[in-house]
Amino acid sequence: MELTPDQAALAVERHDCPNCDAPAGSACRTRGGKTAAKYHTPRFVLVPMLREELEVRVPLDRQPGRAWKQQPALAIVPAPRTERPVRIGYARTSTARQELASQLEALHRAECHKVFQEQISTRVKIRPELEKALALAHQFKEAAPDTAVILTVHEMKRLARNAAELMTLSAELQAGGIQLELLTGPLTGIYDPNGMGAMFFAVLAVSAQLDRNYIREKTLEGQVIAASKGNHGGRPKVIDDDMLTFAVALKDKGVPVPEIAKKLTIKTGKNAGKSPSVASLYRALGEAEEAAADDGLPLRPKPVRICRPEDPLTPVEIDLRERLQAQPHPNAEPR
Repeated sequence: MELTPDQAALAVERHDCPNCDAPAGSACRTRGGKTAAKYHTPRFVLVPMLREELEVRVPLDRQPGRAWKQQPALAIVPAPRTERPVRIGYARTSTARQELASQLEALHRAECHKVFQEQISTRVKIRPELEKALALAHQFKEAAPDTAVILTVHEMKRLARNAAELMTLSAELQAGGIQLELLTGPLTGIYDPNGMGAMFFAVLAVSAQLDRNYIREKTLEGQVIAASKGNHGGRPKVIDDDMLTFAVALKDKGVPVPEIAKKLTIKTGKNAGKSPSVASLYRALGEAEEAAADDGLPLRPKPVRICRPEDPLTPVEIDLRERLQAQPHPNAEPR
Protein backbone atom coordinates (compact mmCIF):
# COMPACT_ATOMS: atom_id res chain seq x y z
CA MET A 1 0.00 0.00 0.00
CA GLU A 2 1.41 3.36 -1.06
CA LEU A 3 1.21 6.31 1.32
CA THR A 4 -0.11 9.71 0.29
CA PRO A 5 2.24 12.69 0.86
CA ASP A 6 0.32 13.63 4.02
CA GLN A 7 0.37 10.06 5.31
CA ALA A 8 4.09 9.79 4.57
CA ALA A 9 4.78 13.04 6.41
CA LEU A 10 2.74 11.89 9.40
CA ALA A 11 4.57 8.54 9.45
CA VAL A 12 7.97 10.26 9.28
CA GLU A 13 7.12 12.74 12.02
CA ARG A 14 6.28 9.94 14.41
CA HIS A 15 10.07 9.66 14.88
CA ASP A 16 12.67 12.07 16.21
CA CYS A 17 15.13 13.10 13.50
CA PRO A 18 18.63 11.61 14.05
CA ASN A 19 20.12 14.26 11.77
CA CYS A 20 18.73 17.64 12.96
CA ASP A 21 17.24 16.54 16.33
CA ALA A 22 13.77 17.69 15.32
CA PRO A 23 11.36 16.13 17.86
CA ALA A 24 8.43 13.92 16.95
CA GLY A 25 5.56 15.99 15.60
CA SER A 26 7.76 18.62 13.92
CA ALA A 27 9.27 18.86 10.46
CA CYS A 28 13.02 18.70 9.87
CA ARG A 29 15.02 21.91 10.05
CA THR A 30 18.03 23.27 8.22
CA ARG A 31 21.29 24.45 9.75
CA GLY A 32 20.08 28.01 9.19
CA GLY A 33 17.09 27.43 11.47
CA LYS A 34 14.44 27.16 8.74
CA THR A 35 11.94 24.43 7.99
CA ALA A 36 13.54 21.98 5.54
CA ALA A 37 11.93 21.31 2.17
CA LYS A 38 12.59 17.57 2.52
CA TYR A 39 12.85 15.24 5.47
CA HIS A 40 16.36 14.03 6.24
CA THR A 41 17.12 10.54 4.95
CA PRO A 42 18.08 9.05 8.37
CA ARG A 43 14.59 10.02 9.53
CA PHE A 44 12.33 8.75 6.79
CA VAL A 45 14.20 5.43 6.48
CA LEU A 46 12.88 4.69 9.97
CA VAL A 47 9.53 4.11 8.25
CA PRO A 48 9.70 0.65 6.59
CA MET A 49 7.41 1.64 3.70
CA LEU A 50 9.59 4.66 2.86
CA ARG A 51 13.04 3.07 3.00
CA GLU A 52 13.26 2.70 -0.77
CA GLU A 53 12.31 6.35 -1.44
CA LEU A 54 14.99 8.77 -2.59
CA GLU A 55 13.32 11.70 -0.82
CA VAL A 56 10.20 12.59 1.14
CA ARG A 57 9.06 16.20 0.85
CA VAL A 58 7.72 18.29 3.72
CA PRO A 59 4.03 19.29 3.15
CA LEU A 60 3.33 22.93 2.35
CA ASP A 61 1.27 23.39 5.52
CA ARG A 62 4.53 23.00 7.50
CA GLN A 63 5.75 26.14 5.69
CA PRO A 64 9.10 24.90 4.32
CA GLY A 65 11.65 27.68 3.86
CA ARG A 66 10.32 29.75 6.77
CA ALA A 67 11.60 29.98 10.30
CA TRP A 68 11.34 26.58 11.97
CA LYS A 69 8.94 26.28 14.90
CA GLN A 70 8.44 23.29 17.10
CA GLN A 71 4.96 21.84 16.79
CA PRO A 72 3.00 20.15 19.59
CA ALA A 73 4.53 16.84 20.65
CA LEU A 74 3.24 13.83 18.76
CA ALA A 75 2.95 10.44 20.37
CA ILE A 76 5.30 8.00 18.67
CA VAL A 77 3.04 5.21 17.48
CA PRO A 78 4.75 2.18 15.97
CA ALA A 79 3.49 1.22 12.54
CA PRO A 80 1.12 -1.74 12.64
CA ARG A 81 2.62 -5.03 11.57
CA THR A 82 1.33 -8.52 11.36
CA GLU A 83 4.35 -10.08 13.02
CA ARG A 84 6.77 -8.43 15.41
CA PRO A 85 10.43 -9.17 14.66
CA VAL A 86 12.81 -10.28 17.38
CA ARG A 87 15.55 -7.73 18.03
CA ILE A 88 18.77 -8.66 19.85
CA GLY A 89 20.73 -5.56 20.86
CA TYR A 90 24.50 -5.28 21.26
CA ALA A 91 26.41 -2.34 22.77
CA ARG A 92 30.16 -1.98 23.19
CA THR A 93 32.80 0.56 24.17
CA SER A 94 36.56 0.15 23.92
CA THR A 95 37.46 1.42 27.40
CA ALA A 96 35.86 1.89 30.77
CA ARG A 97 36.15 5.67 30.34
CA GLN A 98 33.65 5.64 27.48
CA GLU A 99 29.96 5.59 28.32
CA LEU A 100 27.40 3.03 27.20
CA ALA A 101 24.30 5.00 28.21
CA SER A 102 23.60 6.54 24.80
CA GLN A 103 23.87 3.18 23.03
CA LEU A 104 21.68 1.45 25.60
CA GLU A 105 19.05 4.16 25.36
CA ALA A 106 18.94 3.87 21.56
CA LEU A 107 18.63 0.08 21.76
CA HIS A 108 15.83 0.44 24.29
CA ARG A 109 13.94 2.77 21.95
CA ALA A 110 14.40 0.19 19.19
CA GLU A 111 12.42 -2.27 21.37
CA CYS A 112 15.14 -4.88 21.66
CA HIS A 113 14.05 -8.06 23.43
CA LYS A 114 17.46 -8.42 25.09
CA VAL A 115 20.57 -6.26 25.07
CA PHE A 116 24.12 -7.54 25.52
CA GLN A 117 26.80 -5.05 26.53
CA GLU A 118 30.54 -5.11 27.19
CA GLN A 119 33.53 -2.82 27.55
CA ILE A 120 36.26 -4.44 25.50
CA SER A 121 38.65 -3.32 22.77
CA THR A 122 38.08 -4.34 19.16
CA ARG A 123 41.68 -5.60 19.26
CA VAL A 124 40.43 -8.50 21.36
CA LYS A 125 39.39 -11.16 18.90
CA ILE A 126 36.90 -12.93 21.17
CA ARG A 127 34.11 -10.74 22.55
CA PRO A 128 32.00 -12.89 24.89
CA GLU A 129 28.86 -10.72 24.90
CA LEU A 130 28.79 -10.46 21.11
CA GLU A 131 29.09 -14.24 20.91
CA LYS A 132 26.14 -14.56 23.32
CA ALA A 133 24.05 -12.13 21.25
CA LEU A 134 24.71 -14.09 18.06
CA ALA A 135 24.01 -17.40 19.77
CA LEU A 136 20.65 -16.15 21.08
CA ALA A 137 19.75 -14.79 17.63
CA HIS A 138 20.44 -18.21 16.10
CA GLN A 139 18.31 -19.87 18.78
CA PHE A 140 15.35 -17.61 18.03
CA LYS A 141 15.70 -18.24 14.30
CA GLU A 142 15.83 -22.00 14.75
CA ALA A 143 12.78 -21.95 17.03
CA ALA A 144 10.71 -19.70 14.71
CA PRO A 145 12.11 -19.81 11.15
CA ASP A 146 9.36 -17.53 9.77
CA THR A 147 10.02 -14.76 12.31
CA ALA A 148 12.44 -11.98 11.41
CA VAL A 149 15.42 -11.97 13.79
CA ILE A 150 17.49 -8.78 13.83
CA LEU A 151 20.87 -8.01 15.40
CA THR A 152 20.61 -4.33 16.34
CA VAL A 153 23.64 -2.11 17.01
CA HIS A 154 24.07 1.62 17.44
CA GLU A 155 26.67 1.88 14.67
CA MET A 156 28.78 -0.41 12.51
CA LYS A 157 32.12 0.17 14.27
CA ARG A 158 30.74 -1.54 17.40
CA LEU A 159 30.88 -4.88 15.59
CA ALA A 160 34.28 -5.32 13.93
CA ARG A 161 37.76 -3.86 13.70
CA ASN A 162 38.51 -4.59 10.04
CA ALA A 163 37.06 -5.78 6.76
CA ALA A 164 37.96 -9.42 7.38
CA GLU A 165 36.05 -9.58 10.67
CA LEU A 166 33.07 -7.76 9.18
CA MET A 167 32.92 -10.18 6.26
CA THR A 168 33.13 -13.12 8.67
CA LEU A 169 30.24 -11.68 10.65
CA SER A 170 28.30 -11.12 7.44
CA ALA A 171 28.76 -14.78 6.48
CA GLU A 172 27.55 -15.91 9.91
CA LEU A 173 24.45 -13.70 9.72
CA GLN A 174 23.75 -14.87 6.17
CA ALA A 175 24.06 -18.52 7.15
CA GLY A 176 21.57 -18.03 9.99
CA GLY A 177 19.15 -15.80 8.06
CA ILE A 178 19.67 -13.01 10.60
CA GLN A 179 19.26 -9.36 9.62
CA LEU A 180 21.40 -6.44 10.79
CA GLU A 181 20.02 -3.10 11.94
CA LEU A 182 22.05 0.13 12.23
CA LEU A 183 20.48 2.84 14.37
CA THR A 184 22.77 5.73 13.37
CA GLY A 185 24.98 6.80 10.51
CA PRO A 186 24.36 7.42 6.81
CA LEU A 187 23.21 3.83 6.29
CA THR A 188 20.63 3.71 9.06
CA GLY A 189 18.17 0.88 8.54
CA ILE A 190 17.70 -2.88 8.46
CA TYR A 191 19.75 -5.00 6.08
CA ASP A 192 19.33 -8.63 5.10
CA PRO A 193 22.72 -10.24 4.32
CA ASN A 194 21.19 -12.03 1.33
CA GLY A 195 20.90 -10.81 -2.25
CA MET A 196 21.68 -7.09 -2.47
CA GLY A 197 22.37 -7.07 1.26
CA ALA A 198 25.55 -9.11 0.68
CA MET A 199 26.86 -6.33 -1.58
CA PHE A 200 26.08 -3.80 1.15
CA PHE A 201 28.16 -5.75 3.66
CA ALA A 202 31.09 -5.99 1.25
CA VAL A 203 31.10 -2.26 0.48
CA LEU A 204 30.69 -1.37 4.14
CA ALA A 205 33.56 -3.66 5.14
CA VAL A 206 35.93 -2.01 2.68
CA SER A 207 34.81 1.45 3.84
CA ALA A 208 35.42 0.55 7.47
CA GLN A 209 38.91 -0.74 6.64
CA LEU A 210 39.75 2.43 4.68
CA ASP A 211 38.60 4.58 7.60
CA ARG A 212 40.81 2.68 10.03
CA ASN A 213 43.81 2.88 7.68
CA TYR A 214 43.29 6.64 7.31
CA ILE A 215 43.13 7.13 11.08
CA ARG A 216 46.28 5.03 11.54
CA GLU A 217 48.18 7.00 8.87
CA LYS A 218 47.17 10.32 10.44
CA THR A 219 48.22 9.07 13.87
CA LEU A 220 51.65 8.03 12.57
CA GLU A 221 52.07 11.36 10.77
CA GLY A 222 51.25 13.18 14.00
CA GLN A 223 53.82 11.14 15.90
CA VAL A 224 56.51 11.91 13.32
CA ILE A 225 55.74 15.65 13.45
CA ALA A 226 55.75 15.62 17.25
CA ALA A 227 59.07 13.72 17.31
CA SER A 228 60.63 16.30 14.96
CA LYS A 229 59.73 18.93 17.58
CA GLY A 230 61.33 16.90 20.35
CA ASN A 231 58.12 15.44 21.74
CA HIS A 232 58.42 11.66 21.69
CA GLY A 233 55.41 10.95 23.87
CA GLY A 234 55.23 8.62 26.82
CA ARG A 235 55.94 9.40 30.44
CA PRO A 236 59.02 11.45 31.39
CA LYS A 237 62.06 9.55 32.64
CA VAL A 238 62.14 8.98 36.38
CA ILE A 239 65.95 8.84 36.23
CA ASP A 240 67.41 11.36 33.80
CA ASP A 241 70.93 11.34 32.33
CA ASP A 242 72.46 13.49 35.10
CA MET A 243 71.02 11.25 37.81
CA LEU A 244 72.25 8.17 35.97
CA THR A 245 75.80 9.55 35.66
CA PHE A 246 75.85 10.33 39.38
CA ALA A 247 74.48 6.86 40.19
CA VAL A 248 77.14 5.17 38.04
CA ALA A 249 79.90 7.13 39.80
CA LEU A 250 78.61 6.12 43.23
CA LYS A 251 78.24 2.51 42.15
CA ASP A 252 81.87 2.50 40.98
CA LYS A 253 82.87 3.61 44.45
CA GLY A 254 81.09 0.60 45.92
CA VAL A 255 78.01 2.39 47.27
CA PRO A 256 75.07 -0.08 47.46
CA VAL A 257 72.25 0.59 45.00
CA PRO A 258 69.61 1.10 47.77
CA GLU A 259 71.84 3.81 49.28
CA ILE A 260 72.32 5.42 45.86
CA ALA A 261 68.55 5.55 45.33
CA LYS A 262 68.15 7.54 48.57
CA LYS A 263 70.66 10.13 47.32
CA LEU A 264 68.76 10.75 44.04
CA THR A 265 65.81 13.12 43.63
CA ILE A 266 63.19 12.95 40.86
CA LYS A 267 62.95 16.32 39.11
CA THR A 268 59.64 16.15 37.21
CA GLY A 269 56.26 14.44 37.25
CA LYS A 270 53.89 13.61 40.07
CA ASN A 271 56.76 12.11 42.12
CA ALA A 272 58.98 15.19 41.85
CA GLY A 273 61.05 15.69 45.01
CA LYS A 274 60.98 12.01 45.93
CA SER A 275 63.66 9.37 45.51
CA PRO A 276 63.28 6.76 42.76
CA SER A 277 62.57 3.19 43.72
CA VAL A 278 65.42 0.71 43.94
CA ALA A 279 63.81 -1.32 41.15
CA SER A 280 63.75 1.73 38.84
CA LEU A 281 67.42 2.41 39.56
CA TYR A 282 68.42 -1.20 38.88
CA ARG A 283 66.46 -1.08 35.61
CA ALA A 284 68.09 2.21 34.53
CA LEU A 285 71.59 0.91 35.32
CA GLY A 286 70.90 -2.32 33.42
CA GLU A 287 69.55 -0.47 30.36
CA ALA A 288 72.57 1.83 30.37
CA GLU A 289 74.97 -1.11 30.46
CA GLU A 290 73.11 -2.80 27.57
CA ALA A 291 73.18 0.40 25.52
CA ALA A 292 76.90 0.80 26.16
CA ALA A 293 77.55 -2.79 25.12
CA ASP A 294 75.57 -2.28 21.90
CA ASP A 295 77.49 0.90 21.04
CA GLY A 296 80.85 -0.66 21.87
CA LEU A 297 81.58 2.28 24.18
CA PRO A 298 82.54 2.15 27.85
CA LEU A 299 79.70 3.00 30.22
CA ARG A 300 82.00 4.71 32.70
CA PRO A 301 84.63 7.33 31.88
CA LYS A 302 88.22 6.26 32.45
CA PRO A 303 89.65 7.74 35.65
CA VAL A 304 91.88 10.75 35.04
CA ARG A 305 95.06 11.31 37.05
CA ILE A 306 95.39 14.87 38.29
CA CYS A 307 99.05 15.90 38.02
CA ARG A 308 100.85 18.50 40.11
CA PRO A 309 103.77 20.55 38.66
CA GLU A 310 106.35 18.61 40.64
CA ASP A 311 105.04 15.16 39.62
CA PRO A 312 107.19 13.33 37.02
CA LEU A 313 105.66 12.56 33.64
CA THR A 314 104.66 9.02 32.75
CA PRO A 315 106.21 7.32 29.66
CA VAL A 316 102.95 7.83 27.76
CA GLU A 317 102.89 11.53 28.60
CA ILE A 318 106.58 11.94 27.63
CA ASP A 319 105.93 10.28 24.26
CA LEU A 320 102.88 12.52 23.66
CA ARG A 321 104.91 15.67 24.53
CA GLU A 322 107.67 14.71 22.10
CA ARG A 323 105.25 14.06 19.24
CA LEU A 324 103.49 17.36 19.83
CA GLN A 325 106.80 19.25 19.90
CA ALA A 326 107.89 17.60 16.65
CA GLN A 327 104.83 18.88 14.79
CA PRO A 328 105.34 22.19 12.95
CA HIS A 329 103.41 25.21 14.17
CA PRO A 330 100.46 25.98 11.82
CA ASN A 331 101.54 29.67 11.58
CA ALA A 332 105.23 28.96 10.98
CA GLU A 333 106.68 30.01 7.61
CA PRO A 334 107.80 27.13 5.42
CA ARG A 335 111.56 26.75 5.08
